[in-house]
Amino acid sequence: MTTPPDPPPDDTVAGAVERYLEAKAKGQGTGNYRSLAASALGRWQDWLADQDITLLEDVTDEEMRRYAQSLRRAVRDGGLAASTAQTYYATSRACLAWCVQDGRYNLVENPAAASRATSELPEDTAEPDRQFWRPEDVQTIRAYVGRRAHDAVEEHGLQGARPALRDRALVSLLAAAGVRGAEVFRDTDDDRDGRQGLPWRRVDLDAGTLTVLGKSQNWEHAQLPEQACDRLRRYYEAQDPPNRGWPVFPTAHGPSKYRAVREQLSDRDWDEEEIEDVLEENPIGEVLREHDVVPPAITVRGARSVMQRLCDEADLDVEGGYLKPHGARRGLGDALYRESAELAQSALRHASVRTTHDAYSHIDASETADEVGDVLDDTWGETPTEDPES
Repeated sequence: MTTPPDPPPDDTVAGAVERYLEAKAKGQGTGNYRSLAASALGRWQDWLADQDITLLEDVTDEEMRRYAQSLRRAVRDGGLAASTAQTYYATSRACLAWCVQDGRYNLVENPAAASRATSELPEDTAEPDRQFWRPEDVQTIRAYVGRRAHDAVEEHGLQGARPALRDRALVSLLAAAGVRGAEVFRDTDDDRDGRQGLPWRRVDLDAGTLTVLGKSQNWEHAQLPEQACDRLRRYYEAQDPPNRGWPVFPTAHGPSKYRAVREQLSDRDWDEEEIEDVLEENPIGEVLREHDVVPPAITVRGARSVMQRLCDEADLDVEGGYLKPHGARRGLGDALYRESAELAQSALRHASVRTTHDAYSHIDASETADEVGDVLDDTWGETPTEDPES
């Protein structure tokens, strides 16, 4: 009896996963998403293999129900956070959805989308980090970095005030533009263009716009109101970047600057001895500018450290310890949503106003409570004062 040949890769879970990751790499690169998806899908494949399932056609809604149950048990036993379990399942569901759309896998419906499967998932009851920059906190930090920048210019001149002007521009950009940290700062786990920090060539100070790689994985135009534009313009004058590829917020990390010089000059066929002689004889800042070496941008983590330092210096006491960069986006959305959901949607670049409504539903609920209270006052009359001793 001859052994039947192995099924072609297109028929296997492993083959489908490989092609899914290849497809995502074209639009989402080799950074965070791909690595996280590969890890989650590897776990899913291992679980299916334990059930003796290697063919995609054998992945039914019943199997996905069992997978959801296994994730719930892992959460109950303390092996996984509920949010992580939800992410694992969502990634396998996304892979299967892609297989349905691709058409080569003979899947008519996504088995992971069946309610009998998703109903078994653990509930994520953890309170998310929902810090947002309150208007009074924004006023405090803006006033602090504003005074600091003014004093630095008065004492050291425009060029000498670069660090203070940088901090003022950074705070203003976060507070007013509604950008995500990874859109303007360097993501050390994602080497794509658009995740390496915002360069000046993608800043239009005249039009009041930024071009960023959005969460959609597409290039998007982010709004830049005058409150931020003016601060960036002044900082641009002080920084005087040698070219438009220069990052808006370069790193202050010395080793990263030296590494950039060695790598970029080496790519231009400089020998090692020449590079080291230049670095030994000149300040690193002069080497960068004179030889047109573009320094790396500040990292997302570095931007958080800047904000933490500034909040400490300003004696700003906020929930979460300091004003976190993503909290600026939430704070701006909160303020704009109270004026217009559509304005908030446009400023935050949400694909749908439903996303905006979902993100700021607490405002609707609060305003509804006030309106209901007014109606009940009219209907029930004034609430009698109760004796606290009764």
